[in-house]
Amino acid sequence: MFGINGPEFFLLLIIGVLVIGPSRLPEYTQKLANLVKEVRRMASGAREQIKDEVGIDIDEVDWKKYDPRQYDPRRIIKEALLDDDTKPVSAGAPAAVAAVASASAASYAEERPARVIERLADGERAPFDSEAT
Repeated sequence: MFGINGPEFFLLLIIGVLVIGPSRLPEYTQKLANLVKEVRRMASGAREQIKDEVGIDIDEVDWKKYDPRQYDPRRIIKEALLDDDTKPVSAGAPAAVAAVASASAASYAEERPARVIERLADGERAPFDSEAT
C-alpha cells in the first residue's frame, strides 16, 4: 500500500492518533466511515447508471473477450487466408443442391489463379518505389 510496510504504517497510525488527540479521534473516525460509505454509494450509483444506459450488467461482461492481448494480427490474417469458404453439403440434402455445391466448388478451384512466387537473383536489389514509402 503506497510503498509503506507494516511497521511504518503502524508508526504513522500512532503519530496520527497523537496529533489528532484522543478527544477528536471519534469525530475523525466517524468522518472516515462516512467518507467510505459515500465512496461505496457513488461506485454503486455509477454501476447502476452504466447498467441503465448501456443495458448490460458489468458483472455479466466477459472481459476476456475484450482483452487486446488475444488479438494477434498475424494469426487473424493467417486464419482468414487459410479459411475454406466451401462448406460441405449434408448427406440428406437433395441431389440438385449437392450437384450445385460440387459444381461451384470445382469452378471456384478453377477460377483461382496459380500462385506465382518471383525470387530475386543473388545480389539483385529489391525494386524501390519512392511514392510507396
